[in-house]
Amino acid sequence: MIAKKDMVNNRIACYFEKLKDTIDLIDINEIDRAVQLFMEVRRRGSHIFVLGNGGSAATANHFLCDFGKNAVKGDSKRFRVYSLCSSLEAVTAYANDISFDCVFKRQLINLMDDGDVILAISASGNSPNVIKAVQYARRRNAKVIGMTGGTGGKLKEMSDIRLHVESNIIEQVEDIHLIFAHIVVYLFKQYQAELVTEGEGH
Repeated sequence: MIAKKDMVNNRIACYFEKLKDTIDLIDINEIDRAVQLFMEVRRRGSHIFVLGNGGSAATANHFLCDFGKNAVKGDSKRFRVYSLCSSLEAVTAYANDISFDCVFKRQLINLMDDGDVILAISASGNSPNVIKAVQYARRRNAKVIGMTGGTGGKLKEMSDIRLHVESNIIEQVEDIHLIFAHIVVYLFKQYQAELVTEGEGH
């Protein structure tokens, strides 16, 4: 039992060490660029659409919840942020009736305006439904923030802002994607004085 416990503890410690090493590789300038883009989007009243599959869908919905609730306080102008993963009805209807590859793109066709922002989350960077949505969004002059891992895949290359995780460990990629989302929310909570500007209405 002692040897087994030591082995488990060593693996836990190794996980944290690798996670810390990966965090050290993050380009924080890209996070700053994402924050500045969100500020611009808020000023002009554009939409932010978030999307991803599996654990990335959970991160998208988590971001929607935290960002929508906490990024702006009081009655100040808020962000128009939507998760394309939050409607099980829409996702399964498009997947069943057309194809799973189009579940995000079809929602964008219904909802987005030219010049909106897409926050696309894919650990591999190659999820077909994410790529199709981003391709469509770029044709509509959208700015794309890509959260990726591994080599970054197609999504990294297609993104204007690259929140990339230099790791092939999927759990750690998803850990850090959630950290990205939390950092953005945290920073906007710090910016409240700048967000509540003179003469700003509801």
